[in-house]
Formats: sequence, C-alpha cells, structure tokens
Amino acid sequence: MKHSKKLMFAILALFTSHVSIAAPQQLDRVAVQVDDGIILESEIQNMIRTVSNNAKAANQSLPSESALRTQVIERLILTHLQMQMASRIGLQIGDLQLDQTIENIAREQQMTVRQMRDQIEADGMSFNQYREQLREEITLGEIQRIQVQRRIQVSPQEINSLVQLIEEQGLKDVEFQVGHILIDVPMDATGAQLDNASKRAEVVLKRLNEGKDFRSTAIASSSGPKALEGGVWDFMNINEMPTLFAEVINDAKKGDIIGPIKSGSGFHIVKVMDVRGMQVQEIDEVKSRHILLKPSPILSEDRAKAMLENFLAQVKSGEGDFAELARQYSEDPGSAAKGGELGWAEPSLYVPEFASTLMSLKEGEYSEPFRTTHGWHVVQLEQRRKTDATDKFNTNRAHQLIFRRKFNEELQNWLDEMRTEAYIEVFEPESSRG
Repeated sequence: MKHSKKLMFAILALFTSHVSIAAPQQLDRVAVQVDDGIILESEIQNMIRTVSNNAKAANQSLPSESALRTQVIERLILTHLQMQMASRIGLQIGDLQLDQTIENIAREQQMTVRQMRDQIEADGMSFNQYREQLREEITLGEIQRIQVQRRIQVSPQEINSLVQLIEEQGLKDVEFQVGHILIDVPMDATGAQLDNASKRAEVVLKRLNEGKDFRSTAIASSSGPKALEGGVWDFMNINEMPTLFAEVINDAKKGDIIGPIKSGSGFHIVKVMDVRGMQVQEIDEVKSRHILLKPSPILSEDRAKAMLENFLAQVKSGEGDFAELARQYSEDPGSAAKGGELGWAEPSLYVPEFASTLMSLKEGEYSEPFRTTHGWHVVQLEQRRKTDATDKFNTNRAHQLIFRRKFNEELQNWLDEMRTEAYIEVFEPESSRG
C-alpha cells in the first residue's frame, strides 16, 4: 500500500512538472507526501516568505536558502501530521467558535472586528486567509492539549517536594531566556550515526564559540521545536523549564554556551540568551462556575445554545438556580456534582476561548453562551484574587509549574513519535533535478 501511494504521488509530481514546462506560468506542485496527505510548493514558499519577513523586521540574519527550506519543510510536516490526527479524531473548529475567538482577540487589542480586519488587510493578508490560519492555530493547540495532556501524570510526591523546596529556598527570582540547538539522532542509532551526530554538534559549538550568530545557526542546524524561531524559548524560571535546561542553567550567566549534552533524542547545545528578574511576583486567579452542553447527533449546535440561553434567563429572573441547573444538565462530570464550581485557577490553564471569556467578565457577571472545543458553555466569574507567587507557594501553583515543564517535554516526544512512524517523501524541486 505504501509503495502504491508513493508511485501515485511521484506520478502526480512528475505530471505537474511536465505541465509547467509547457505552460507560460509554473503551476503549483506536490513537494512532500505526508502519509495520505501532501504539502504543496506554494505552502513552502509562503512560509519561507513569512519567516524571511519576520527576520527582516527583527534585523535578524538567516541561513542559506537550502537550510531554511529544510527547516520550513520539517515544520510543515509536523503541522500536517497534527492536522491529520485532528481530522481522524473528529476535532473541528467551527465558524461560531472561530468568530468568538476573533471577537476576543479584537477586544484584547481594544479594536472592533472591522478595525482589526482593515488592519490585517492593510498588512497584505486577506481576512479569509487570516481566519483559516487562526483556525489551524487553534486546532494545533487543541490537538496538542488532547494528545499530550493524557501522557502527563503529576504525583502528590512531586508536588510536595517542589512546595518544600520553594519553602526552604524561595522561588528563584530570575527568569532565563534559553537558546537551544538539537542535533538529533535516529531511534536505535548505530555507533557510526552517534559519532557523526557528536561531531556535527562539536562543529556547531565551535562556530558559536567563534562568534557565529546563534539564531541563524539554530535555523540552519537545529532539529529542536523552536528551530524556526532561532532556537529561542520565552523567559522561564528554573522550576517550569524542561529538565534538561534546568539541570545546566541554574548557575549560568548571560552569554554562557553549554554543551554538547547527550540525551535520548540527540546532542543539545544551550545558550543563556538573557537573564532578568521575575516579571510577575503575583499571579491572577479566578473562581468560576459553568454549565457545559456537548452537541451530538441528538443535541444540535443551535439547540445546545438555545438551552443555555434559556438557563441564563431563568437564573437572571430568579426562576432557576445556577447550581441546580449545573447538577441536572452540565456534561462536565468534574464540576457538575459541585453545582458547576471550578474552584480557583489561573485563567491560562483553561482553553483559550474559556480563559478569554473569564477575563472579560466582572465579578458576579454571567457570560452569554459561547463555544469551545469541549462544547457550549455559560460561565459565571464569581471572584478574582491575586496570589503571591513568591512568599506563599501552594500546591496548585506547584502542580501548574510541574505540568508546564512536563508538557513541553512530552509534546516534543509525541511529535518525534509521530514523525518517526509517518511515511514521508520529499520530492526534489525542479531546479535541483538533472
């Protein structure tokens, strides 16, 4: 079956190349086969253009065209594999959910949707293209959350140990911006492959120590998750960064280059790009409750929304009790038994649409029905509070830090597994054919 697919895509690629020779304008062509899907040359060129424009705006140098193309293809392969997984499990971001997300983004930027649309189009992108790009970004976030979250377990012992450590030593009041380059090795690598990867890592390290730009080197050489971003991770404190970083960075200074460090995935080079004091000493938490209805073949989207509108009308008129309605109708088993109560949490722990809706509410206010990937919700923001993240360290905060660290680690493991198990074939561009 694999060979027949390979032949089919090869014929299609060959056909499009022959047609383009006769035509005055080159047609799009199949550039990569990813399992049962394809990546078109236009997708590659669009992403190369985006990365190049971003680099130019940031006054950032780029590697050679071939190195950049290789990295872009790898990013597109992972994107297509994740989108294929989303399709297989029936994960779809509908227009209603997308419209709500756009409204939330516009509100956060203190703009109307119309104003945001005009700005996007003034920047050279059609609004429809923006919508579909945003739909893909939401889908990727959701499929990662669904697939990776279930791989993570945070034990009470881990939480207690971190709480005790923080109480004894205090929360580190510095954050590190980490640069990361990964020279990967295949699974079950041979001795020769390991030796080759080690030598490549030493060459990269030598170039960096001689003053070569880290970001352009990462784009050219790294197989890490942030390669196209120049290998640079956002600022993190020591307790939430991946274990590999935390183990080598604790006493490092700005500009230090560390490595190569060997792990199961390859050889790592880490650079401390910047160090700063903790930007947020307090964290915002919200206490909320909600009712969730999940559309199904029996319960339509419109019916679910109408039911929640009716519940809200009952609650606001005094004819209905929110907690009782949640116990009777909500399809979130974790909160339904508690009258819809979600307890105290950082909004960022919820899916984006839910978090954004909570942040837009005043204390005591109910939302209108809104859609997330879980279904239709109404939520009430009961209270807000600021929690001291340095002096008063609690188990919820410890769980969140450990979870974030493990999520980053497991996300990369999941992507590596998908990439290894997939059938991939990259077709050569016409310019490189003899």
